[in-house]
Amino acid sequence: MPQPILPPLKPLPIKDRISVVYVERGNLDVIDGAFVVVDVTGVRTQIPIGTVACLMLEPGTRVSHSAVVLAARVGCLLVWIGEAGVRLYAAGQPGGARSDRLLYQAKLALDDTARLKVVRRMYALRFREEPPERRSVEQLRGIEGVRVRKMYDLLARQYKVEWKRRNYDHTEWESGDIPNRCLSSATACIYGICEAAILAAGYAPAVGFIHTGKPQSFVYDIADIFKFETVVPVAFRIAAKKPRDPEREVRLACRDAFRQTKLLDRIVPTIEEVLAAGGIEVPKAHEEAVTMAIPNKEGLGDAGHRG
Repeated sequence: MPQPILPPLKPLPIKDRISVVYVERGNLDVIDGAFVVVDVTGVRTQIPIGTVACLMLEPGTRVSHSAVVLAARVGCLLVWIGEAGVRLYAAGQPGGARSDRLLYQAKLALDDTARLKVVRRMYALRFREEPPERRSVEQLRGIEGVRVRKMYDLLARQYKVEWKRRNYDHTEWESGDIPNRCLSSATACIYGICEAAILAAGYAPAVGFIHTGKPQSFVYDIADIFKFETVVPVAFRIAAKKPRDPEREVRLACRDAFRQTKLLDRIVPTIEEVLAAGGIEVPKAHEEAVTMAIPNKEGLGDAGHRG
């Protein structure tokens, strides 16, 4: 039997990838072994899908079965979004394949003491100071909300942007003012790569500690830690210029901010750090559990990557 010329495809770690690529109005397919976008004129644009953490698919995009298979094999998260990325319709799942980590995350979220420790660590990382003692999760959320509003006001003054409050209607995108549209586009960027990192680490996006009740509750928890050092200043800086296409300007600037802050290197270790603060060990498999008949092959990717 002839041996394959190339080695089998394996996911790369999130930290070794570029952050996010947006695709609008094109057909995604695999042609001659390459992941390509084919536009209406038939022009192909190749995407190095194995080096991308998250591919955001905007309206007008169609995906072939072969393209989905290749994205899953290399661990690239596909996210179907609305105009400007404000509405998320669906996401693939190239990671999240670790039951021990899912049980660990759920155990932390269900234990009131452990959950409070996790939330306090998130607060400390976000504001770079320890939170006040003897405060509940609800009280910490209240303190956080006040600080966040003040940070918006400070950034608006710094960049000389007229700012009223965070307010937008995702059903009427054009109705929002420029600063809010920039903020929404910027946060959509960081949500995509945070979800990709959470799945790559083997955890569930829906099981949050501060946020709850949403499919991306844990995504919001993790993204909030990094927002004010990355995407929020970018949004106000772009809004101050009043560009003709603010969403595009924000995406390009966010891409640069992610690279400059080495964000992809830091997300997975930060996830592990905040969960470890809960003080609970990763649960071991039950003695009566059936072990794997065929052991998983050692790969280059993160713990939650499949394949």
